[in-house]
Amino acid sequence: MLAEMVQRDHSVVACAPSASIEIKDALQAMGVEYRDVQIDRTGFNPIRDLQTVWRLFNLLRKIRPDIFLSYTVKPVIYGSMAAKIAGVSYIYSMITGLGYTFSREDLKVALVNVFVRVLYRLSLKTNRSVFFQNPDDRKLFTQLGLLKNQEQAVLINGTGVDVDFYQPAAFPEKLSFLLIARLLKDKGLREYSVAARIIKNKYPNISFRLVGWIDDNPTSISESELQSWIDQGLIEYLGKLSDIRPAVAEASVYVLPSYREGMPRTVLEAMSMGRPVITTDVPGCRETVSDGINGFLVPVRDVAALAQAMEHFVENFDLVKKMGQQSRKIAVEKYDVRKVNAVILETMGL
Repeated sequence: MLAEMVQRDHSVVACAPSASIEIKDALQAMGVEYRDVQIDRTGFNPIRDLQTVWRLFNLLRKIRPDIFLSYTVKPVIYGSMAAKIAGVSYIYSMITGLGYTFSREDLKVALVNVFVRVLYRLSLKTNRSVFFQNPDDRKLFTQLGLLKNQEQAVLINGTGVDVDFYQPAAFPEKLSFLLIARLLKDKGLREYSVAARIIKNKYPNISFRLVGWIDDNPTSISESELQSWIDQGLIEYLGKLSDIRPAVAEASVYVLPSYREGMPRTVLEAMSMGRPVITTDVPGCRETVSDGINGFLVPVRDVAALAQAMEHFVENFDLVKKMGQQSRKIAVEKYDVRKVNAVILETMGL
């Protein structure tokens, strides 16, 4: 989308915390200016978060943008506040998922949840439009009164996928499953490992691969737990990959047993490469799969159902190619990034 903005002769500045050299080079190549801004990714600390608003305010006052677009929780909340104080005329936000505060039920998370709702309600009042990647999140924000009105909400098909970059790949001869995600409990990693054990006990030659990394998120699994799966032969861990296409090409079926998503980009990428999908019947995930057409939807946290869906592919290998073709078709027709970007840019008057 940034490249499209530049092509339309707009001056674009991207702000993010600690971008990698690769990202900075990519932005520079497309004509986008990069500005570093310190934002804590996790946790809510009033003093540090006020400092975040102050840093964003000073940055925006220097840049003096006509339009401000933010995404992910903290940039949306604190960025919208800072943009309003800095006098930005057109403020937009993208809700890319609600994270662990909306997918877990313990008391600590519930308290944070209430705090986050208050902040969303205050910050989103400054927005002209708010983009949602799935209808469930839009409905929830509307029901909780976090938006000014229903017209403020704009539904888009995730962030889209570059269907030219993620081309269909030939299937491997041996059936295998793949999960790509940050190594968080809420991504369904434990369910994936247990389902792998169930399948491998019956079909020991089936492979289960995992791509991802452990970070400072409070729901991250431990390195010792990951290592135990590897040591038991349940999981083949491929680490963090800058290009996931080879991993998808070597897999037969893509799996994401997540507890909640905005719109899972890795699922869209796997679909674009012609892979059938097993995912959960939860917000963000259920939109990507037509059950029985391009994959299977299973109940969240239901290991038995997850293993059953996997076994269905083991026993009906012809479905892999058939459903994979449907995945590619859906990706092209519904999730092409050019179509998604067109809606966003039109809404922002660009």
